[in-house]
This record gives sequence, structure tokens and C-alpha cells, in this order.
Amino acid sequence: MRMLVTGGAGFIGSYFVRSVIADEYPHFVGAEVLVLDKLTYAGNLANLAPVSGSPRYEFRRGDICSAADLDGVMPGCDLVVNFAAESHVDRSIGWDASDFVMTNVLGAQQVFAAALRHHVRTVLHVSTDEVYGSIDSGSWTEEQVLLPNSPYSAAKAGGDVIARAYSVAYGLDVRITRCSNNYGPYHFPEKVIPLFVTNLLDGVPVPLYGEGANSRDWLFVGDHCRGLAIVAEKGKPGEIYNIGGGRELTNRELTELLLTATGRDWSFVRPIVDPRGAGHDLRYSLDYSKIAALGYEPRMSFEDGLALTVQWFRDNRAWWEPLRVRAAL
Repeated sequence: MRMLVTGGAGFIGSYFVRSVIADEYPHFVGAEVLVLDKLTYAGNLANLAPVSGSPRYEFRRGDICSAADLDGVMPGCDLVVNFAAESHVDRSIGWDASDFVMTNVLGAQQVFAAALRHHVRTVLHVSTDEVYGSIDSGSWTEEQVLLPNSPYSAAKAGGDVIARAYSVAYGLDVRITRCSNNYGPYHFPEKVIPLFVTNLLDGVPVPLYGEGANSRDWLFVGDHCRGLAIVAEKGKPGEIYNIGGGRELTNRELTELLLTATGRDWSFVRPIVDPRGAGHDLRYSLDYSKIAALGYEPRMSFEDGLALTVQWFRDNRAWWEPLRVRAAL
């Protein structure tokens, strides 16, 4: 099997690539992996350094918005896994959102069109629970109406809707996954867990928005990628699969755990007014019983996953210290 992984130099995409090359997924043992990545600020070839010497791995720099770039890598691929996205809520609200729309909507459409041109068997389109909006109680199923509240999540929802259209109109075998909040090694230090961990390791205070009441379901990146492999193997064309971690925490509860893990106390926390307003959803929660029926369940407890993640950042300063400058840009 030959697969194309777009956005494969990012946090989640690179974990998936490393796992495939390590033959962690039985269905993909021996698979060849071609990575296409634009290497924007969050794309990092260092994330792929552990597999750079494998004869089954190849990297090409390119943009999913470019039909020519896609035509240069798509021929001969059996599977496309589309991780490529602009993916930060704060940046989408505080900056010009046009990059988010361009990559997450137009880029997704270009991937689907190229897959049709080159007769790719399956496209796995990786999305987010944020397309559903906020939920006060209970958990979203895949049938939930999409009500995104930030430019980022709206752009991701747009890509999802186009994926469905390509499935219905052209018969493309495209499968959509929507995950909860990921965490783990190689996480770019602008998201809450790597930001807090790296700050606290350096003795730098961390910002807690409001009362810390915003709640998220946390998913270890390895569990997410295993869920993706399951959908690629056992999922059905045109279907949507939620991938959850099963551990919901408020930001205040999360902060307490991060302080304990790094040996800091609440004197390192700076409560601030949430600058994102209504674009920052209060609560996310996924019902992932549909993918559970295919054999998925999260294996990593949050406590173990957090300990592993914090230790990885302790041991890999040479990886994350240069990125703190890029995260602030």
C-alpha cells in the first residue's frame, strides 16, 4: 500500500506517519508513506526525523491548495489522509481568517478533486469536534447539526460539507473523522497543554482565561491516530466518525494537574479576561460509540498520558525552545 499524508509534518500528522512506519497498525504493515506539507509555522521536519532514514518514507514540500502540487504526489496512492489545516482558534479570531478558509475549505476541495483525478481508493479527512459548536450537557453524535463559532471551526465545517458533497455527487470514498482535544509529544507550544508545560518548566506564569470553566474532552494523540487507522481500515464510505478520549476536564482542573506535574503552584497562574469572546466555546463532548463498534477505545489514561507528555518536554528542550519564538509570531 502507498499512502499520501498531507500535513504530515504537523503534530498529529507526524505521529500518524511515525506510527505507520513503525508498523504499529496491522492493516498498514509495510505501507509506503509520502508526506506533503507546506511547512508553515507549525509544520516541522524535526517531527519526522525519527523516520527520515526509512526507505518507506518520502517528503515533498507543497501546498494542498495547489492542484499542481497534488498532481505531483497523488498518482499511485491507495489512501490519502488529509491532516493539512490551519488549526488555531485564537489565530483565526485575532488575525485575518482568510488563510483558514483557503486551506481548510479550498485546500480540502483540491484534495478531493485530485483524488478523483488519480483514482485514489479512499480519502480520510481529519476534522474536529469544534464544528459542532458548544454543548451544555450530553455529548454530540455524528448527526449533530454543525454550528461552528469561530472562523477556524467554520472553515473546518466547510471542508466537511465539501467532503460529503464529493461522496454524494462523485461517489468518492471519503470518510470524515472528528476528534476531541489532542495532546502528547511534539505538540507545537501554542496550544494550552504544551504552552503551560513549557512555561511552567521555565518558571514563567501561565494565563488562565476567566474562571477556567471552559471544558474539553482530552484525547492522547496516539489513541487518535489509532482511531484514524481503524476508520481507514473498517470505516464506510461517506460516513463520519467521532474520536473521543473519554476524559473531560475544565481548564481549571487541567491547570491544577499541570501545576502538579511540573512542581509549580497557583502563584504561577495569571487569571485574565478571555480575549476571544463568544468564539471560544464553553464545552465540547463527543459520543464515540460509532467508532467503538469498529473496535476503538482510548487506551491511554489522561494521568499516564500527561506524565509521558511532560517528561517528553523535559527531555526535548532542543526541540521546543526554538519553537516558542515561532509560536509568539
